[in-house]
Amino acid sequence: MENKCGCWAVLRRGVRGACKSSDSRNSANSIPRSSLVYDAATETRYLNASNREMCAPDEAQNSSEVPNPDPLQLEKKEPHQLLQFSFQELKAATGNFRPDSILGEGGFGYVFKGWIEENGTAPAKPGSGITVAVKSLKPDGLQGHREWMETRFMKLNADVVKTIEGTIPLPWSNRIKIALGAAKGLAFLHSGPEPVIYRDFKTSNILLDSEYNAKLSDFGLAKAGPQGDKTHVSTRVVGTYGYAAPEYVMTGHLTSKSDVYSFGVVLLEILTGRRSMDKKRPSGEQNLVTWARPYLSDKRKVYQLVDPRLELNYSIKGVQKVSQLAHNCLSRDTKSRPSMDEVVKVLTPLQELNDLAILSYHHSRFSQAGRRKKKPDGMHQLNSNQSKSIRDSPLISSKNHCK
Repeated sequence: MENKCGCWAVLRRGVRGACKSSDSRNSANSIPRSSLVYDAATETRYLNASNREMCAPDEAQNSSEVPNPDPLQLEKKEPHQLLQFSFQELKAATGNFRPDSILGEGGFGYVFKGWIEENGTAPAKPGSGITVAVKSLKPDGLQGHREWMETRFMKLNADVVKTIEGTIPLPWSNRIKIALGAAKGLAFLHSGPEPVIYRDFKTSNILLDSEYNAKLSDFGLAKAGPQGDKTHVSTRVVGTYGYAAPEYVMTGHLTSKSDVYSFGVVLLEILTGRRSMDKKRPSGEQNLVTWARPYLSDKRKVYQLVDPRLELNYSIKGVQKVSQLAHNCLSRDTKSRPSMDEVVKVLTPLQELNDLAILSYHHSRFSQAGRRKKKPDGMHQLNSNQSKSIRDSPLISSKNHCK
């Protein structure tokens, strides 16, 4: 299990640690005005800290003012455009990682506030230069260089939102592969001895590699699941509108079935090519779940949900199964929703289906054309070429010769 799901195992253990840690500390007076965060650790834990890269100070902007830079663009920058920080420089910038400069902490370690000169990497006196945030791993932290490299690699690839809404329609087989991969990730988090509830499952948190393998990201809102006889976890309502389960929004009661509802929304997005909330659509279609419910409950209408850009290049049985699964996941009754293990079982065989709707369409058209050419008495009406072909066949010629 560890070999097949190693990435999920690391994530689940990391989330559990983060859930048990305190949320934040207010010992620092203010957060850095720069949105730059540099991942570093102790000299023994993080040997290549001096080789890590970050944007130059003049590229640093408040994250609320400008969007995050495109990782693909950052990758194209020349080496001289990037600043390199040694461990000693970070140590000096944070005052030897003094406790009163801690901005927050989690299962990974601590985030320290530091000061550096505006035109370089040298440390500056507090209150001068620019502020930076420095992450330092705990000696027994579960994060490390390999995980950072994995995250960096994944960030260079699109998430599901960008993939579905791309100019080239995402093939049906890839949609099923993405849904199944994401479902396996949630199932693994839910099924451990110490279950984890994702709490913010959505398409933008599903990252894809070049082979369309799905990996979950952004566990900032993840919560440790209920233990013992407890049926739910009571917590403040956070997440993304359009994905959160209705019972969680109303009561703050969080269960694994809350994630199942969110998965149902994502499954609808994958099926329809639409966003969960889209203000650009007519009023009756802005909320994807509200718009789709009448179609999901009618087997004759489910095909109207399919992304039209697929142009019949989808599995007929696959659409039926996915629609029914989405309907069950989005049930208002939490007990009627399947577990993520059950979701995986439903999606797995759909990868092998090849009953494309376009093949069925052509077969139907051919059959209809044949029926239209029949005579009233039931005999086939042959065209002149077909009649000539029959007359010239070896069988007919041999019969005439015998006469």
